[in-house]
Amino acid sequence: MDEKNYKITLADETELSNLTMNGNNFISEATIDPGIFQSNCSPVVISDGEHDETHENMELVQVTEVNGQSWFVLRDMTPKELEQAKIKSDIEYLAMMCDVDL
Repeated sequence: MDEKNYKITLADETELSNLTMNGNNFISEATIDPGIFQSNCSPVVISDGEHDETHENMELVQVTEVNGQSWFVLRDMTPKELEQAKIKSDIEYLAMMCDVDL
């Protein structure tokens, strides 16, 4: 297990700190509510104390409780996923403006 401490800053400036990492799982001693990630992952800044990485579009994969700790995984969205989300949003907007039920 990686013994570095990580800090994640979400889009609304919420900070999750004193995180450790195992594989691609961030581990927190505090309980993590999955709701804090909803519409709050563009951008996400991940810091290991030496380097900051800014991820423009991430999403929560899962939050799991293991031995009283919260393990969670974030991932970058692919360009194709972002394109599809934009198209879906445009279609929903047009349907709303034309008063059409989808």
